[in-house]
Amino acid sequence: MNRLLLLLLPLWLFSAAAPAETPEEKGLAIAQEADRRDTGWGDQTADMRMILRNRQGQESIREMRIRTLEVEGDGDKSLIIFDRPRDVKGTAFLSYTHAVKPDDQWLYLPALKRVKRISSRNKSGPFMGSEFAYEDMTSQEVEKYDYKFLREETLDGHKTFVIERYPRYPHSGYTRQIVWLDQEMYQPLKVEFYDRRNTLLKTLTLGGYQQYLDRYWRASRMEMVNHKNGKSTVLEWSNYRFRTGLSDRDFDKNSLKRAR
Repeated sequence: MNRLLLLLLPLWLFSAAAPAETPEEKGLAIAQEADRRDTGWGDQTADMRMILRNRQGQESIREMRIRTLEVEGDGDKSLIIFDRPRDVKGTAFLSYTHAVKPDDQWLYLPALKRVKRISSRNKSGPFMGSEFAYEDMTSQEVEKYDYKFLREETLDGHKTFVIERYPRYPHSGYTRQIVWLDQEMYQPLKVEFYDRRNTLLKTLTLGGYQQYLDRYWRASRMEMVNHKNGKSTVLEWSNYRFRTGLSDRDFDKNSLKRAR
C-alpha cells in the first residue's frame, strides 16, 4: 500500500502543478484545429447567387463566380466575377487576405474601365450593396484574431464550441464576434458581429454543408441579417470544384480586367 502511494505521489504532484488551460488558450486551440482541418485543398472554384432583401422583403438577385487560391504561409487569394444582372456584369473583386497585415483588395468597374483599390480603413463598408462588409469577404486566418472559449452548447441539434474572437486589425468594423463552431466539422454554424459600440449589428447563419475530397466541408447557404436596418443578404453556393490548376497569375491585378 505504501509502495503504491509512493508511485502515485509524483503523478499527483505533477497534475497539481500543471497549469489549467485558460479560456484564451482553449479558444486559440479550437481555432487552430479548425484551420488545420481546412488546410491543403489548393484551389477551388464555385458559383454563387446573392439575394439582397430590403426591410420590406423585396428582393434583387446577383449571380457571380468565385475562384480561390490557398497561399502557404499567408491568407488566401480570391477573385469574384459578377455575371448578372446586366448593370453589374463584368464587375470583378480581387482580394489578397493577409494573416498579420491589412488585406489588399481591388474592385474593377467596367463602366469606368478602371481598377479601384479598396482603402484599408474602409473594409467595414458594404460589399456591392449587400449586408456583407468587405472584411467579411476574406479568408478568416487564425492570426487575425485573439480568442476566448465561452462554453459548449447545442445549436439546432449540433454540438458546438462557442468562442469569442476579437479582431486585431485596428480599423475593423467589429469589436468582437461570437462563433458557434460545429464540434464534428469544425465549421461555423452561426456568427454574431458586434459593432464599434459593442452592440449586436449582424448575425450570420450557415448551413447545407457538404464534404469534398473526403475532408473539406463547405456550406451551400449563408444568410447575413442586419439588425440595425432590417436588411438581409443570402449567399447560395453551388458547383464547388477543387484543384483545378489555378495559379498566382490568375489572381494578379490584370486578371480583374480580363475576367470573363
